[in-house]
Amino acid sequence: MRIRFTWTVAILALVAIGFLMACSSKYSSTSNGLVIVPTQGTAVMETFSLDLANGAMSQINNVNGPPTPGIPGPVILDPAGTHAYVIMQQNAALNPSVTGITEFPVGSDGKLGTGTTTTLNPVTGTPVTPVALAMDSAGKFLFVADSATNGVTGAVSVLAVGSDGSLAELSSSPFPLPVQPGGQTPSALALAVTPTVYPVQYSLCSGHTPPTTENLYVTDSVNYALLNYSVDPSAGTLTLNPYSATLPGIPTGSVPSGVAVDPCNRFVYVSNTGPGAIQNNVSAYTICSAINLTAQPPCSAADFSLHPITGSPFATNGNNPGPLAADAYGKFLYVVNTGSGNISSYKISPTTGALSIFLGAPVVAGQGANSIAIRSDDSWVFVANLTTGSLSQYAITPSSGILNPVGPVSTLDYPSGVAVK
Repeated sequence: MRIRFTWTVAILALVAIGFLMACSSKYSSTSNGLVIVPTQGTAVMETFSLDLANGAMSQINNVNGPPTPGIPGPVILDPAGTHAYVIMQQNAALNPSVTGITEFPVGSDGKLGTGTTTTLNPVTGTPVTPVALAMDSAGKFLFVADSATNGVTGAVSVLAVGSDGSLAELSSSPFPLPVQPGGQTPSALALAVTPTVYPVQYSLCSGHTPPTTENLYVTDSVNYALLNYSVDPSAGTLTLNPYSATLPGIPTGSVPSGVAVDPCNRFVYVSNTGPGAIQNNVSAYTICSAINLTAQPPCSAADFSLHPITGSPFATNGNNPGPLAADAYGKFLYVVNTGSGNISSYKISPTTGALSIFLGAPVVAGQGANSIAIRSDDSWVFVANLTTGSLSQYAITPSSGILNPVGPVSTLDYPSGVAVK
């Protein structure tokens, strides 16, 4: 019976792939956007061509998959859009299968090449469990959040990115998270890095000189804190900047599950899933960066330290907020509510960083909403919906930030993430 079920699933997967291939189209890197989606049910990578004029999505004919060497998780693209990086988790149903980070080259035709997987160094002999990814503006380093495993502390793995997109973990990596006084074993769940490239237009930082150094902000989901690390610009090593003499990290709400830095290095936002009294909201912090020194009274030096914003935390109009992202010009913040399958939208105050939630109901996404990606020209937003096997697609109204639903777009089974170029 189990064998028959397995064959049935395999046949259905092939039928699904055949259907999507029938809707395939050609892709041009000069005139189309590119959307990349890992799928867990079929363990392959999908690519879609995005018509920039009308948002039409079509499957790119990629017969070979390519397959994933494990159950795929979140995905990101490098700044040039030439390499995709995906978290893999080993699974007995797949052979071969490995836990690590898989790099897929992106061809000029939008197809992905064969993946190359890099396993991660363990913490005190115990393998790490990667859960989230971030990359710096130069595409020089890949940062990986590692959750606590078998009582061993969570950590951040740092990998150097080669000119060919290959990965090599630093010999000093991973960097274990600090233990909060009286706290439990720390566990990383999300991370975000400050940009060293500013938007060229339409933002308050356009025309300003961006910093040459960067900081990494990491959520400790067990001890409800946000940790602040300086990144060595040459070596990629991390140095913790404690929040105070007694606290390694600045307090957040319950179970901080997502973190985003605005594109002008002014503010950091953390989604708090719960349970607990401080849940279903977003914590907001000022970054003491050069662009903020005259505008934010707590900031006396451009040291990238964090300070709570007045009015924080800000409530969501959905349950279990998780992934979140600021738009390309730092005017709006979008939060995926994973429990209610919708999106909370906020206007960002350019002077204080306070959030004003859009009036009306939240924007509908899908069941199992698990990730969000915004195109760099501020035109399109995508959310991957694991349970419904789809991408929610939205056009951004530039003046108001309102999301206008388009689609949804069908994918193969159980999409686990989305990236857009």
